[in-house]
Amino acid sequence: MDDSSFKLPLYLPAQGASEIEATIIEWHVAEGDHFHKGQSLVQVDSAKSVYDFEAPCDGLVIRRLHLEGETLPLSEPVMEIETSDPAMRDWIPPAVASDTLLEQPDLAPASPMGDSARQSVVFLGFGGYLPARVVTNEELVDEFPEITPEYIYQVTGIRQRRWAAEGEKPSDLAYKAALEAIRASGVPAKEIDAVILATTTPDVAMPSTAAILQDRLNLQTIPAFDLNAACSGWLYAVSVARGMIMAGTAHTVLTVGVDMQSRLLDKADRSAYFLFGDGAGAAILSSGEKGHRIRQAILGADTRGLHMARREEPGYFISNGHAGIDPWVRIDGHALFRFAAESFTNIIRQSIARSGWDLDETRWIIPHQANARILKAAAKRSGVPFERFYLNVEHVGNTSSASIPLAICEMERCLQPNDKLVLCSVGAGMTTAAVSVEW
Repeated sequence: MDDSSFKLPLYLPAQGASEIEATIIEWHVAEGDHFHKGQSLVQVDSAKSVYDFEAPCDGLVIRRLHLEGETLPLSEPVMEIETSDPAMRDWIPPAVASDTLLEQPDLAPASPMGDSARQSVVFLGFGGYLPARVVTNEELVDEFPEITPEYIYQVTGIRQRRWAAEGEKPSDLAYKAALEAIRASGVPAKEIDAVILATTTPDVAMPSTAAILQDRLNLQTIPAFDLNAACSGWLYAVSVARGMIMAGTAHTVLTVGVDMQSRLLDKADRSAYFLFGDGAGAAILSSGEKGHRIRQAILGADTRGLHMARREEPGYFISNGHAGIDPWVRIDGHALFRFAAESFTNIIRQSIARSGWDLDETRWIIPHQANARILKAAAKRSGVPFERFYLNVEHVGNTSSASIPLAICEMERCLQPNDKLVLCSVGAGMTTAAVSVEW
């Protein structure tokens, strides 16, 4: 390939309006192969027919993104190629119309804010807060003589977590994380145009915890709202904030992820009791070139996992409740493990491909800190070495929507300019999210 070549993902065409997936039967090219326009790249089985997917241009196979026998949604790329065909710069993927993932565009529509809103959306600063109380595995197994602290670590990758004090509320944690993010960004609080707070454990049903936080920060007459995408919540908040900035609705947005699960754990349910910690993470986003640029944002949800992680009663503590209502966090451990590992793998591959990166140039995967075993499985399946997955679950536990910004706060001093990062999550719903960042 010459200097005019570029990379792009290829998608399978739908053979009918109702088709949403296809199965790889046989690859006809390998990674590193050159191919010509019209050459069969892969044989595919769809609901309508078995067909050969033919190359739309001359090019080079960079990466095959799916294995033979694997079924993939038509919204996912099947391979990544390199080509110098100028017509492919405007190529419209045939499956885009049926895409079930919500991807933010690179450019915003015209707005009164001018060119700055259409250029880049960047992170300006991060902040986090963990409660003071450290809860070790040794403390938790006191009432379980048949379970050892080391067994919990082997199954979850967790040795300790932080739990909130008796009088602490989610808004307290969010406030402290938000102050850290504001300080780190160098942006005066009065310049914040919107507050988006992700949580499954709000202070109260209404008003929103975001509105409570807005009041504590003395931010008046700006939009402030909560969203609930479970453990993917903060990445959803980042994606919504990015969209607001690109649309000209806001210029500087505070995003917060906070969850307080410690009071929602049933000691009799060992699938959930040892997993969760409390915490809050926050970030300031803005338009412009100075900061850490967001490349792509991908959101999704798969209702096949709807019942794998759930809680029937809202809030961050157990009330008197009503007859027939189960107030505790519940997890279907075995099913969730398989589903989450597969979902992490898919969202990581999609994010890297849509960002135009190679696996080997992706410096860090910063995942939701769900469970070390799940993340090890995802690393093996995605092809990204596990040593490039940043984990802090060992000493903070699963902090739900706060986990990714908390991890960034820990590792920020290790990041170098131009490092390519994939932030990714899987949460109850089952929600999926990925945000690619150039540091």
